[in-house]
Amino acid sequence: MSAPLAHPMHLRPIDLVLVAVYLAGITLFGLHFRKSGERSLRSYFLADRNLPWWAISLSIVAAETSTLTIISVPGLAFTGDFGFLQLAMGYLLGRIVICILFLPRYFRGELVTAYQLIGQRFGPRLHRFTAALFLVMRAAAEGVRVFAVAIVVGVAIGTGDVASIAVLSALTLLYTFEGGMAAVIWTDVVQMFLYVGGSLVALATVCHKIPGGWSGLIAGASAAHKLTMLHFSWSVTETYTFQAGVLGGCFLTMASHGTDQLMVQRLLAAKSLRDSRLALLASGVVVFFQFTLFLLIGAGLFLYYRTLGSPLGPGADRIFPAFIVGEMPVGIAGLMVAAILAAAMSNLSAALNSLASTSVVDFYLPRYPDISELVRTRLSRLMTVIWAAVLFALAMFSRSGGHVVEIGLSIASVLWGAMLGVFLLGTLSRRAGERGTMFGMVAGVAVNLLLWVQPHTLSFILGGHDLNLPKIAWTWWVLIGSLVTCVVGYTASLLFPDPAIRAEAL
Repeated sequence: MSAPLAHPMHLRPIDLVLVAVYLAGITLFGLHFRKSGERSLRSYFLADRNLPWWAISLSIVAAETSTLTIISVPGLAFTGDFGFLQLAMGYLLGRIVICILFLPRYFRGELVTAYQLIGQRFGPRLHRFTAALFLVMRAAAEGVRVFAVAIVVGVAIGTGDVASIAVLSALTLLYTFEGGMAAVIWTDVVQMFLYVGGSLVALATVCHKIPGGWSGLIAGASAAHKLTMLHFSWSVTETYTFQAGVLGGCFLTMASHGTDQLMVQRLLAAKSLRDSRLALLASGVVVFFQFTLFLLIGAGLFLYYRTLGSPLGPGADRIFPAFIVGEMPVGIAGLMVAAILAAAMSNLSAALNSLASTSVVDFYLPRYPDISELVRTRLSRLMTVIWAAVLFALAMFSRSGGHVVEIGLSIASVLWGAMLGVFLLGTLSRRAGERGTMFGMVAGVAVNLLLWVQPHTLSFILGGHDLNLPKIAWTWWVLIGSLVTCVVGYTASLLFPDPAIRAEAL
């Protein structure tokens, strides 16, 4: 058998037809949720808070599982082991903290975005600051995710980056524009079943091609130390350790699911606080098993290519797409590519809706509160289109090396730390004021930016002297950034108190 990565391969005609049928079908399904006549912001951005908790839970998982997750997490096991699951442990712990600390506050009022809560606690300046930080962070991280689509489409079809991203963005924009949050969540549910089902088929295909099947996969992966999950080390330079996973993963999830509008908007769409908690906790369990599935695929691919004696080819992030195109049966390959595109569309639709909601609710409405619901809805749709164009442009600048899942999480982690620090100050402290907390937020962002670019930047600042500084792993960034924000924000609030500090914590 020839090495699958030795020469370029593309999908066969029947597979291309299946991909086209899927793209058309999911777009039409999403358009089914459009409503005629006047719609309120509550209807457009929160689906009238009339969605079942299990659908919201699956939507959370789908939003958390972008294309870069599906293609890059198998690559982590291909080149390493199951250490990534240590983060998933922290994800579960972080969800529990959110259910206790943040969700009760969100359900006290008629909120549409997470940052309205900051406005109630601190004031309008910090409200706008946190909302602006979200827009920057989400747009930057989403640009990487959108570009990840080009990896799959490029391997499968051979089209250029611009064409593949443009088609997918346009179709996703169409149903998000028309259907709002209801279309986002229900298409998420369909797309999650598709990509999980496709991943199970991929795992079965890998097992079929490995001597010994499933037993051979487990035995071979164990012998190659691929199944090793726990790494106990306090080294801050190692990315996947138990401490970094549990502590860093907990803080990462508190930030991503507790302060990021992309996730908070889904939680706010639940019928009640109880349903919101159920949705969030159930999603954590599903995500853990989902990551396990992706890592098993990566370990199986390692054994398969090692058995063939194949070269590793174009990099770990392209291993899984190349296997799909070159080794999976006719029809199944097309469904698998459609499944990966489903994850991309799911995440993109969520990003467009959350970026639009924050732009309208946190920036426009405070200045023009008396506009009609019709104007509000039209403005929301316009912002959806504008953000689609912005993300398309950012995707073109997101080409860089490394595992794309790590790149995406690294970008988000730079700003999530400061964001989480603000929410923790507002929740846990009565003495933190708006002015001091803004100082803390700036300090948190600055420290995380330094962690992102160091040690090379410090060497440049100091005249080119090599300090031999360690590169702190991105899994620690959110924890460090949030602690810096809390300490500096609280201290600055005591030294420079606001004229009238709001005594009530969130």
